[in-house]
Amino acid sequence: MKVFVTGAAGQLGRAVADEFAKRKDAVTASDVVPPFSSADGIDGIALDVTDGAAVSGIVSSVSPDVVVHCAAWTAVDAAELPENRAKVDAINRDGTYNIAKAAAECGAKMIYISTDYVFGGSGTRPWKPDGDGFAPRNYYGESKLAGENAVRSLLEKYFIIRTSWVFGPGGNNFVRTMIRAGKTHSTVRVVDDQIGTPTYTRDLARLLADMARTEKYGVYHVTNEGGYISWYGFCAEIYRLYGLGTAVIPVSTEEYGMSVADRPRNSRLDKSKLERCGFIPLPDWRDALSRYLEEEDI
Repeated sequence: MKVFVTGAAGQLGRAVADEFAKRKDAVTASDVVPPFSSADGIDGIALDVTDGAAVSGIVSSVSPDVVVHCAAWTAVDAAELPENRAKVDAINRDGTYNIAKAAAECGAKMIYISTDYVFGGSGTRPWKPDGDGFAPRNYYGESKLAGENAVRSLLEKYFIIRTSWVFGPGGNNFVRTMIRAGKTHSTVRVVDDQIGTPTYTRDLARLLADMARTEKYGVYHVTNEGGYISWYGFCAEIYRLYGLGTAVIPVSTEEYGMSVADRPRNSRLDKSKLERCGFIPLPDWRDALSRYLEEEDI
């Protein structure tokens, strides 16, 4: 199988490219700059997804069976700044349109990585992949929803994967940030009223590679198993496993007060569709965190 991956220099894109390569698929990994740390047998090329002509030409030349679109603007707070919004739209909305159009032109399946931020983020009920209304509470969420709509408008053979709280080797993430803070502070304040579930890139990548081999198209919610927690609870487990004695102080979103973007309090995702469609759920997030800490040098 021939696979084309965008955003392959990011933590999820790297894991996706590596996973397909492990399965002996022919992988072309792209990013604004070519990735430098991927598995053997991966071709790395430069591609700006906002350049529609370049996207069309390169994807056509590769002629993939599957396109996995991981490239995105993910700086949530920076997306709120007026001077950044045109670039956010160019990457998350227009770039996704360009990739989806190119996938359609060559008859490829497409996997698009989206987010729980497309929902309103209130209440306590887990968001369902189909049937729940959209109400993004920040500009990042709006731009990712626009990307979803582009995929739906251009393709029939697509997987839209909404995930949350992603961490993995080779990138900046909450785990790395909290460990660094814990090494230099005796106490840290962490939000306790935003609830969700972490997602390990290597586990998610394995599921995406499984999905790519099926025709069970549609929208799915994917995180690791293990139940719902707060960022505070996640941080406490990080420190326990890492062996840090730093005190973790739970605070409300309002007390924390350092974010520019309004973040959802309810990031619970209903993942039951995965098993109904025959996919194997991801392992417990605690197990995933333990494996990550063993692999990553922080």
